[in-house]
Amino acid sequence: MNACVFSLALALVGSVSGQYYDYDIPLFMYGQLSPNCAPECNCPHSYPTAMYCDDLKLKSVPMVPPGIKYLYLRNNQIDHIDEKAFENVTDLQWLILDHNLLENSKIKGKVFSKLKQLKKLHINYNNLTESVGPLPKSLQDLQLANNKISKLSSFDGLVNLTFIYLQHNQLKEDAVSASLKGLKSLEYLDLSFNQMSKLPAGLPTSLLTLYLDNNKISNIPDEYFKRFTGLQYLRLSHNELADSGVPGNSFNISSLLELDLSYNKLKSIPTVNENLENYYLEVNELEKFDVKSFCKILGPLSYSKIKHLRLDGNPLTQSSLPPDMYECLRVANEITVN
Repeated sequence: MNACVFSLALALVGSVSGQYYDYDIPLFMYGQLSPNCAPECNCPHSYPTAMYCDDLKLKSVPMVPPGIKYLYLRNNQIDHIDEKAFENVTDLQWLILDHNLLENSKIKGKVFSKLKQLKKLHINYNNLTESVGPLPKSLQDLQLANNKISKLSSFDGLVNLTFIYLQHNQLKEDAVSASLKGLKSLEYLDLSFNQMSKLPAGLPTSLLTLYLDNNKISNIPDEYFKRFTGLQYLRLSHNELADSGVPGNSFNISSLLELDLSYNKLKSIPTVNENLENYYLEVNELEKFDVKSFCKILGPLSYSKIKHLRLDGNPLTQSSLPPDMYECLRVANEITVN
């Protein structure tokens, strides 16, 4: 084997193991051209359109060469973004800026809206006090968790936005109500660990997953969730819900598969639809088990699809459960009580 062939074989083995790269081999010999890379970053031959600049103590966005579509800038000290930071990569698709020092006032101009192919924008764990914008219509996944956000800009026109992560911020219900109304494609919304005392009005009816845990919500408006005809996953744990604030059919939603009402102040079990599969009620004040909360009628073809039911951390005990419970919950794999 001549020296050139041996060197190429060694480089290819190294690219699989992730431990060795021979950067002297011409890039065309790998079968795919790679763009130039910022000298402080890493652009692997196996992913020639990705540039990794994580954990480098960067204070600003490095030069991003043409051809890069996936840019990772996590765990740095970046505190500003100039308006021309991405002018060489207007076809950028992923921009990941988690764990930096970004503030709204230091993100200049329309730096994000110029990225007409951007699909993912992650700015978790920064110092934002409001959502960033304007944003391009192409955006699908927006993550702004673990900031200090108390204000949301309008999301009008973001017809492709499917996922929004806003947990661990300082949002109140009015700020949310005013911003999310026009998002017709939104399926996933996480508003947990905020400062809401009420459920926000006008949330998109397209939602499949809604997380509202760890707020201060004490009341559910009558038929609030009826608008969400496809809602499958709902979390309201660690709030201040009591029986007086929960109308009788609040959670009787045929599409719902998982409902978490744990760590509230409920004394009776809210009625749910027979299609519900996972129901979490631990650490409430439940005093009785009413089979009608799960099954309107009992019969060969009428039963609950509950698989997992948690009742631990309540005054209920195994001996206080009614015998016909098992006829209703006949497919349950796990029922946890004290």
